[in-house]
Amino acid sequence: MTSTLRTLTVPLDVESSSGGLPSFLVRDDVLCWSRREAGLVGYGELTRFNASGPERFLEADIWWRHLILEAEITDRVEVPGTGPVAFGSFAFSKMSPHVSRLIVPEMVVGIRDGRAWATQLTFDDAELTEAGVLAALDRWLTSTEPFEGDGEAIAAGGSDVGLSPDAFSPNGAAGYLSRGSLSETDWMHAVSNGVAEIRTGKLEKLVLARDVVANLPAGVNAAEVLRQLAARYRECWTYGVDGLVGATPEMLIQVEGRTAQARVLAGTLDRRDAEGVDGSPMAYAERVLAGSEKQRHEHEIAIDSLTRQLAPFSEAMNSHSEPFILELPNVWHLASDVKAELADIEGHVPTCLALINALHPTAAVCGTPTLVAGALIRKLEHLDRGPYAGPVGWLDAAGNGEWGIALRGAVIEDANTVRLYAGCGIVEGSQPEAELAETWAKFRPMLEALGIQR
Repeated sequence: MTSTLRTLTVPLDVESSSGGLPSFLVRDDVLCWSRREAGLVGYGELTRFNASGPERFLEADIWWRHLILEAEITDRVEVPGTGPVAFGSFAFSKMSPHVSRLIVPEMVVGIRDGRAWATQLTFDDAELTEAGVLAALDRWLTSTEPFEGDGEAIAAGGSDVGLSPDAFSPNGAAGYLSRGSLSETDWMHAVSNGVAEIRTGKLEKLVLARDVVANLPAGVNAAEVLRQLAARYRECWTYGVDGLVGATPEMLIQVEGRTAQARVLAGTLDRRDAEGVDGSPMAYAERVLAGSEKQRHEHEIAIDSLTRQLAPFSEAMNSHSEPFILELPNVWHLASDVKAELADIEGHVPTCLALINALHPTAAVCGTPTLVAGALIRKLEHLDRGPYAGPVGWLDAAGNGEWGIALRGAVIEDANTVRLYAGCGIVEGSQPEAELAETWAKFRPMLEALGIQR
């Protein structure tokens, strides 16, 4: 065996995958990044890198660059996502004991712009051939295994899971919910405390999250969860990394060549609020979101946070002068897209992970000022977010990558237990009852995918 990474990428017949990328989500241990039936899936685990603490992004970046530096790469497709690829998930907090990770799979399937491919990755000396790649892919697709929770590897922290005495919203054998780290009343009290801190002038915005636990006696079908999310939330990025699953509407950073893009969200409206109103639902969303001083203020804070942190790495940048309404099946968001041309700094364009190190956490998931908001989050939330609201995505050897913020998601803690997370941006005008209702709207994608009604 050699320590040199060797990869072969070959084209696939797109017609054979008429269902797009979701048709490859056939294993519960699959790695996934999908949007609009395109993206990447990974099978198996060739190697991984684990890290924690404030240097986790830079340590992972160094490990990845060393791994690919002497890799033997044969790429017959040559688009972003071909060649060596690693999927990653990082803890939200530098204080968290949760282990951040990059995972290099044994096989990757990709679909992009009408092209499909498969990449085999190995440390073996055996010759890599196109026939061998296709045969190996067929074995991965036909030899499925049940998902087994990996304890520490996927646990995100929080209180021990059990059949809580104050379980609510039972749904028979399909599953039921138990309270998370805080009851609804206690979490609303935390929101009130957060608003009080904002009114002292110590900070402008605070993002507070809460969790609930889904108990599924029949077992968790992770592949089906991913397929459901990919089908229902096509405009979001469906992700699956080591038990972390979800469909995020927010792109932290996407890098292709020297171009970087981000999608920033702040300002939310539950679509159920539009039921029975006069006029079109979209007109209602425009009036309530775009016409709200509170929502626009929250959005401006998030945009300013991202552009300020991205500016030192960019030679040109532009964003929407006005936010647009992003329409999702469960909510509307105020959204803005930001595009930047990356600067050549000392002979190098910054890598995905170097950019993430500078950008995370944004005001959209933490608050502003970041240090003040982060300390208040630890004081008020009473949970370890683990990978929730942390970066999740992939990168390749050429420096391309897509990293979303792990929102609208959950952690599969064991074969029958899933912990769901949702958060809200808190500003001076926030009302605890309204913020609680917003968390339930944000839980909805995962509840639907798990088959739990509320």
